[in-house]
Amino acid sequence: MPPALSPRLAIMLGALALLWAALAAATDGVFLTPRNLVNLAVQASAVGVMATGMVLVIVARHIDLSVGSVLGFAGMAIAALQVEGASTLAPLPWPATLALGIALATAIGVWHGAWVAYAGVPAFVVTLAGLLIFRGAAWLVSDGRTLAPLDDAYTRIGGGLHGAIGATATWALAVGIGAWLVASRWLRRRRTRAAGIEVRGVAADAIAVGLPALGLLGFAAIANAVPVRGDAAVGFPIPVLVLGAVAFGVDRLAKRTRFGRAVYAIGGSPRAAELAGIDVRGVTVRAFALLGALAGVAAVLTTARLGAGANSMGTLAELSVIAAAVLGGTSLAGGVGSVAGAVLGALFMQSLENGMVLLDVTSALRQVAIGLVLLMAVAADARWRGAS
Repeated sequence: MPPALSPRLAIMLGALALLWAALAAATDGVFLTPRNLVNLAVQASAVGVMATGMVLVIVARHIDLSVGSVLGFAGMAIAALQVEGASTLAPLPWPATLALGIALATAIGVWHGAWVAYAGVPAFVVTLAGLLIFRGAAWLVSDGRTLAPLDDAYTRIGGGLHGAIGATATWALAVGIGAWLVASRWLRRRRTRAAGIEVRGVAADAIAVGLPALGLLGFAAIANAVPVRGDAAVGFPIPVLVLGAVAFGVDRLAKRTRFGRAVYAIGGSPRAAELAGIDVRGVTVRAFALLGALAGVAAVLTTARLGAGANSMGTLAELSVIAAAVLGGTSLAGGVGSVAGAVLGALFMQSLENGMVLLDVTSALRQVAIGLVLLMAVAADARWRGAS
């Protein structure tokens, strides 16, 4: 039976704990205050959402360097449609702009995937071109202007004072998800035993269920410790709920659908997957389309959090997204990766960024640090593959 916690995830959790301890000491405890931890979770949400999709693209032996630019372009399109409308149209209601922004980002993902799958152009080249094209397109949408204000109801999606679900709903959701985790694990053990298959030890299942359940309850307590008045509202912020829903959905897609199994088969050996009857080209296009859609979701979270469309949105986000996936155990050689690891990687990257901001580290030095982390993550992945 598989271990309750993979070695890479265990290492990632240990590294995150060490980073938090170091930042708490360096900031005299400010880093671990409830308000900062809630802000950290909100800040990590957009990168985390995109990292879950990046896992599948990298597992299939590709990469997407354009996600930050796609986020910026889709976000500027959303802001433009809300503030100025389109051609002869008046400004659109925010639900329509949200849907159109995600649809636009999805179409870009399909376009990238088609170049890779059917034209045979390497994903590195295709998405590097996309990085330049859509960063320029974002500027053209607004002529370099910041577009504001956005609808008040829309900005709640980004978190903030009114962008959380409140204490009662937070506890109900945390307890409900924890109970579901326990019940589903128990039912799985019963089905496994009834099928005559050996079940793993109770301790292993207790760890597999207990860690996420305790983490969720702990975060609920932290979120509810933030005062109602202030920069963050009490309870789970909406961006964190969006990240949780996306991570759950992509994880199920990867583990329990034909598409997910095909992605991992392609990552193991594209030629063998094709001989086994897998539509390698179609799966490739769908993987890029999914990542495009998630870049659109991240654009919604980012514009809602800012309350505006700004041309700086998504700048260098692709580095954080790729680093999050690789830090979380996704191998750049393909075939290996997990959604849970990518979310932990995103939290690590944002913790590093957040801590450096608290320490008043300059933007230039923060970029140096992120680049070094990315380099070390790739080197560690190479060593891991060499040792396995």
